[in-house]
Amino acid sequence: MKKLCTIAATLLILPNLALAQDLDLDSDGKKKRKEFSVEINKDVKEITKGWYAKSLIGGSAYVLSLRSAVQPGAVSGLTFGQDFIDQQNFSMAWETGLITGIHNGAYYDQQADAGCAQLGTCVQGDLRTFTILAAAEASWYPVKRIGLGVRLGGGIMISPLLMSREYYLSEVVPKWSGLESPIHSSPHPLGMGGFTFEYYTKLAHFSIGLDLDATYAIGFDLGIGGNGYFKYTF
Repeated sequence: MKKLCTIAATLLILPNLALAQDLDLDSDGKKKRKEFSVEINKDVKEITKGWYAKSLIGGSAYVLSLRSAVQPGAVSGLTFGQDFIDQQNFSMAWETGLITGIHNGAYYDQQADAGCAQLGTCVQGDLRTFTILAAAEASWYPVKRIGLGVRLGGGIMISPLLMSREYYLSEVVPKWSGLESPIHSSPHPLGMGGFTFEYYTKLAHFSIGLDLDATYAIGFDLGIGGNGYFKYTF
């Protein structure tokens, strides 16, 4: 009987002891609730900057001398770059890469009938262009995940022959009054300027965007294009 009383007393005391361990007592012995506060930093950056790789695809059109002979076409490319200024609401980056273009064009004899030799606009027909481009970009961030910016750059463009040179010299050039097209004979220095829009997704390091550019290649033409891109920042 004595053992049963001891066990019962122990069971009654243990919950009170556990409760006392979980409570803080002030100097008057009153229960005091613990309060916790979390400070939220509203200026935490939600985007990643640094070295990056960017793949792009879009379209472009030549709008001056070649607009009647060359149709709008597709553009694709791959560039690499780095954000060298990284601030809360402003950043700057450089990038370089290879851009390719594919355009369908009028037949060379149709261009000859239209007087391309006198205008200096003769092209072989369908075009392939390859551009090595270097550009700088400055962006501002009205909200944390959206960047709006401007782009400036330059590079070199080539448009190689897509037919055998023997056929070109024996059949095509005579149609053009014996004048070879300057478009295919040498590289073309170019300048580029435009705008960029970028959205930083909630997937770490990934962003998507749109570049709108005007490109002028000396001895070629003025091109206007837009490219959507997918970017991974390391």
